[in-house]
Amino acid sequence: MMFDTPEATTGQPAVITVSALNQAVSRLLERSFPLTWIAGEISNFTKASSGHWYFTLKDDTAQVRAVMFRGRAQYAGFVPREGDKVEVRALVTLYGPRGDYQINVEAIRRAGVGALFEAFMRLKEKLGAAGLFDESRKRPLPLFARTIGIVTSPQAAALRDVLIALKRRAPHVNIVLYPTLVQGQMAAARIAQAIRTASSRAECDVLLVCRGGGSIEDLWSFNDEDVAYAIAECSMPVISGVGHETDFTIADFAADLRAATPTAAAELAATPRGDWLASLRADATDLRRAMRRTLDDAAQTLDHNSRRLLSPTARIRQQRLELLALSTAMMHANRAPLNLARHTLERLAGRIAAQRPDTRPARAHLAALQHRCAVNIGSRVRREREALGALAAQLEMLNPQRTLERGYAIVTDAKGAILRSPAQLKPRSTLTVRLADGSANVEVAGVQPTLD
Repeated sequence: MMFDTPEATTGQPAVITVSALNQAVSRLLERSFPLTWIAGEISNFTKASSGHWYFTLKDDTAQVRAVMFRGRAQYAGFVPREGDKVEVRALVTLYGPRGDYQINVEAIRRAGVGALFEAFMRLKEKLGAAGLFDESRKRPLPLFARTIGIVTSPQAAALRDVLIALKRRAPHVNIVLYPTLVQGQMAAARIAQAIRTASSRAECDVLLVCRGGGSIEDLWSFNDEDVAYAIAECSMPVISGVGHETDFTIADFAADLRAATPTAAAELAATPRGDWLASLRADATDLRRAMRRTLDDAAQTLDHNSRRLLSPTARIRQQRLELLALSTAMMHANRAPLNLARHTLERLAGRIAAQRPDTRPARAHLAALQHRCAVNIGSRVRREREALGALAAQLEMLNPQRTLERGYAIVTDAKGAILRSPAQLKPRSTLTVRLADGSANVEVAGVQPTLD
């Protein structure tokens, strides 16, 4: 590797500083080794007050120093411990101040679970987008579970824990076991089949799907899409109790309720028998007290009504007296307004009579005016009628019909125009002659002008 220095141009050996050397080596390592996944065991783990992680990653024959800065460490999801098998995604570099070869860790995961965790997250995202985990489709647990179904392996320790918890809390509850594999290659299909069998039989009030703790590989059968759909489509509420409190599976998200452990699932499914008996005893005590209060109130009401109760004869006599008193009061109540109205009317009539003027002179004057008006109107009508008769006679004298009755005629052409001169006539033209009693159409044979 060549460095551009003044000495190099003069043919003398190049001399560089330690800092330049470490920087050159660091750049060389970073270019030669891009981000790479590296597997190893955690050793000498230290979490600094700044939040950075310092540890050694080693295997059986070698080791390398590692650092994970706070900005990356806060997204790790767990804090590694001494001896943990992990896989880190790191950049190979050199710490210049000390010249130590190390790796800068960008991401960390538990060894062997990286691919499974990625598959888990992809399936969770897919089923979540399909609405399988929506809270709206979660069903409430039954208040009184008489029969509880369990989907697990008959040999599983989880079954023993569930049975012990149910026997302690609710020995009266019936239990139906739907046996299945909970680990292995065929386990997921068997678990889904057992859940669907319980759903089709519909003989349980609630169904427990449970398994004890283990690694992510041991619990992987419960991270199956078919199992998730079987739980979501189950005809009864489902409680998932798979693994320990820190373990999460797809079945937990698809179930109506997640329990931290199989024992917790049993406790959620059945209320303790002692609690129910205590509640029943309390309800019985409240019922007896309420009944006693009701009976006491009824007895007191009965005594009160018995003291108020009268014989029918006395009751009729009392009501007759009340009716008579009401009749008298109503009579006085009706008469008083009438008397008052009568006195008021008489007083008003007197006031009206005192204020009314004498109209007799005005009436005599009005009669005289009416007579004069009638005489004048009669004279005016006679005069108008005589004038009308004279005008009618004049109009009758001017009536064309009377002229026609004396032998005259009115001649019109085809257009209805009245003809007054022979010059308006043309031979062979058709004329209309109107007479007193009708009209006639005539044809002009010839026209003779008037001779002087």
